[in-house]
Amino acid sequence: MSLSNVCVYCGSSIGNEPAFEEAADRFGQILARSGVGLVYGGGGIGLMGVIARAVLREGGHVTGIIPEFLQQREIRFDDVSELVVTATMHERKQRMFEKSDAFVALPGGIGTLEETVEMMTWAQLERHSHPIVLANLQGFWDPLVQLFDHFIERKFTHDHLRSLYSVVDNVEDILPRIEAKL
Repeated sequence: MSLSNVCVYCGSSIGNEPAFEEAADRFGQILARSGVGLVYGGGGIGLMGVIARAVLREGGHVTGIIPEFLQQREIRFDDVSELVVTATMHERKQRMFEKSDAFVALPGGIGTLEETVEMMTWAQLERHSHPIVLANLQGFWDPLVQLFDHFIERKFTHDHLRSLYSVVDNVEDILPRIEAKL
């Protein structure tokens, strides 16, 4: 399988660490320069807006998928290459899944967490085998990885959980990790 599009889950906020914004911008540049399209939540604010603008600035392709009710809240970004407005969050997530060859979680909040964990759940249930990468910038995802280890230790899941995702510490390692898993 070749890598055409990567779905990136990330915050509709910038957060309180400038390195996160810099990393989102850098990863957007990496995607565009590698000829890999971005699929994301369609917002123009936060890390979502940063990565989309970076991909576009470098001449890349951006698909934004946003539910109708979030267009105002997440400030729909109309400058994307392709904009899809859905009726529901469920439809948004399904469309993002259908258009993507891999999934990446940059820092974000509960929405980022929920979307990432859903893709892991689908992988565990053998609904897909696409790579999932946690961009563990400055240890952002360490608590989540510890929680997964806790699930394994308490026998609520198997060691196989660890094979469903990869963890990288910087954005330069994301595409090589994805390509190694394809």
